[in-house]
Amino acid sequence: MKYPVMEQFQTLQGEGVYAGHSAYFIRLGGCDVGCVWCDVKDSWNASAHPQLELSDILSLVEKSPSLIIVITGGEPTMHDLGPLCEGIHKLGKRTHIETAATNPITGSFDWICISPKKFKDVLPSELPLAHELKVIIFNKSDFEWAQQFETQVNKDCALTIQPEWSKQDKLMPQIIDFVENHPNWRLSLQTHKYLGIE
Repeated sequence: MKYPVMEQFQTLQGEGVYAGHSAYFIRLGGCDVGCVWCDVKDSWNASAHPQLELSDILSLVEKSPSLIIVITGGEPTMHDLGPLCEGIHKLGKRTHIETAATNPITGSFDWICISPKKFKDVLPSELPLAHELKVIIFNKSDFEWAQQFETQVNKDCALTIQPEWSKQDKLMPQIIDFVENHPNWRLSLQTHKYLGIE
């Protein structure tokens, strides 16, 4: 089994519920969403990245001190993640995914973060699987758009709202006001960018 891997790296989880935790990231190539504000556009073309054997990926995962392994992209649901998840679990580590869920989520995950995008619809069938819903706010209309997903996720799903990095100064007062008045939501920040780490 091979996967197009753009990069693998040791860091801290920068966003969402697990922000601040030690994490090992596997960034897979290929994306069918194409967000205009994406900060990893180099990941979009899967053929631009080396096809790595599953065993080679897992050998690096095994060396990581992190117990949390985050599979991201690009859009990771473009790939069959079952073998990768199985291998990670055999190493005694947790599987997390960050996805727009534009395709069915394959594999067994301990934490599913779904971040729907306006550029390609999330699959409604995948939303109930989310442990965390992370909505990126790019303009004012995104607040109302975010709220439509509340009834589509399960009752235990953490609802997080995050400013798009380039617009955070402009949007932050509105986001703070939104969270203050919608206490079932919480603020997510890209803390890794504040810290200057990956």
